[in-house]
Amino acid sequence: MKLKDRSAIVTGGGRDIGRAVAEKLASEGASVAINYFSSSKGADEAVAAIEANGGRAIAVQGDLNKKSDADALVQAAVDAFGGVDILVNNAGGLIARKTVAEMPLEHWDAVMRLNLTSTFLMTQACLAHMKNGAIVNLASQAGRDGGGPGAVAYAASKGAVMTMTRGLAKEVGPNIRVNALCPGMIDTDFHNVHTPDAGRRGYEANAPLKRQGHVEDAANLVLFLASDDSAFVTGTNIDINGGMLFS
Repeated sequence: MKLKDRSAIVTGGGRDIGRAVAEKLASEGASVAINYFSSSKGADEAVAAIEANGGRAIAVQGDLNKKSDADALVQAAVDAFGGVDILVNNAGGLIARKTVAEMPLEHWDAVMRLNLTSTFLMTQACLAHMKNGAIVNLASQAGRDGGGPGAVAYAASKGAVMTMTRGLAKEVGPNIRVNALCPGMIDTDFHNVHTPDAGRRGYEANAPLKRQGHVEDAANLVLFLASDDSAFVTGTNIDINGGMLFS
């Protein structure tokens, strides 16, 4: 097993990419703390699935915009598993599509806190306990191309996550590696809510691989970046978009 005797935290791990990541890391031997914000249902189901397969996992509620909740999540993982070796900063979102002209400052601030500040707070809390290991951030293709209509705040926040990934890799190496995924169209609730069906069909028609991504595609890449298979990879922002954008 690639992650035997290692412990991981997956933020936003109760559904979609986060849940797939949590279950993938556990399948390779990691003990996993699964964070959720509101409903515990998905996180509890992921814990049950992991335990049914002989793994170890806990579900921990937390609003990661708050330093106290980020600190509490990390402490829960340390108390349960003895430390933290892997952090997957998956929590985030678009909230709503708003143009800059119509955007209230409160919306801008909320998107930045959700995507960027939460990543900072979780990283800071984990670094107090991580001696070796890997941090994997979830950025976005929007951080490269500016995103779709009404996504300037989201794209800017994810672009900042990409830059943070590069800077942090230099700051915490050589013992801790930091990388990020830049997903394109992955079949998740994010796009169920924010992307018209016509846009999704157009993506499938135009992508060289002729499909949307699956959450398992993203989880497999997170596993690679979290494991020793990527031992000489740090500071990268890796595209995973079916060929829709080359960088």
